[in-house]
Parts: sequence; structure tokens; C-alpha cells
Amino acid sequence: MSNRKPLVKVCGLSTANDVQVAIDHGADALGFVLTSSAREITPEDAAPLVRMVPEGIETVAVFRSEDIPTVVARSREAGVGWVQLHGQRSKLDVAAAHAAGFKVIRAVRRDAIAEEFADWGEELLLIDASVPGSGESWDYAAVRELATGRQWLVAGGLTPMNVAEAIKISGATGADVSSGVESSRGVKDPGLIAQFLDAAKAV
Repeated sequence: MSNRKPLVKVCGLSTANDVQVAIDHGADALGFVLTSSAREITPEDAAPLVRMVPEGIETVAVFRSEDIPTVVARSREAGVGWVQLHGQRSKLDVAAAHAAGFKVIRAVRRDAIAEEFADWGEELLLIDASVPGSGESWDYAAVRELATGRQWLVAGGLTPMNVAEAIKISGATGADVSSGVESSRGVKDPGLIAQFLDAAKAV
């Protein structure tokens, strides 16, 4: 990673304008929340947004506790290439998502047990705050050793002001943001999306 720009994912997108801003400012991946959340959209609504995304930028459907058949069905309807799995998961879940043709981001909380930081075959690990979605920042350097050698994203409490430092001190492959680029809960701010991506890519 030393000679590569950080991989940056903007999550919880729901409008064509926000998707375009993220694309224009160099996002590597765009996340669409297809689970119960203030940022939830339907697979039907996600599909035209996914079709906007040019080749070379990854599209990710985000889930919390849904079973894998539901994850696969919704993700296929949306047309994404990746799934992001939160909640209580197993190696079998990752394998099943792969078998269905998707790449996988597996999300864990920073205070998870050591086994959850092991390599379960996912392409990316995402390490989030103790309370995901809270918007609260945390000690990003604390998990540096747990994720050594892994491709992983730091998340939770990131903003345009702290993302560069968070990437540096955590040793992460990149960063994931949602609430940190919102004007109110669930409502993205195009200006903040642009600022976040510009700051992260400057690392």
C-alpha cells in the first residue's frame, strides 16, 4: 500500500447527484444500504444508481442480519458486485456469498473478539466503531496490530477533518464513511463528500 492511494468507500448513497459527486472526486467504492437503516433504499431504487457507476469503481450492497439467500437476491436485483456483511457472521456466509458471485467486505467492531479479525476469505475487512453508525470517533491506532497483513478499511466517526490522520495511524488500506458526510441523519452533503474524498486521497 505504500505506493498506492488509500481505497475510499462512500456508503449510504441514495441520490444520483451524490453518486456523481463521489465518482467525480475519486471514490473507489460506493455503498448502497439495503437493510433497515435511516439510509435504506430498495434494490429497485439502487439499481439505476448502480448503473451510473463506471467500470473500475466498485458497487457494494450493505446488509446487517439478513440471511445469505436474502443478501444474494437483493444484491442481484440492485446489480452490485460486492456485498458488505455486518452482524453475527460465519466463514460459511462469506463462502456462500462468493459462491453466488459476489466479492465480500466483512464488517467487525473494533472491540470484537480476536477470532473475528482472522482471515475468513473476504476480500476486505472493515473495522468499525463499537457502536456502528454512531458517528463517534475512536482510537484508530488501537487495531493496527490486529489487522496486520490484511486488506482493511477503517470506519466509524470519520470526517473530512480526521480521515487522513485515521488512515495514517491505523495502517488501514483505506477508509469508509457514511454519517461523516451528512448534513443530517441519512442525508448526504455533496460538499462534504467531495471534501472527504479529497482529504483521504491526499494521504
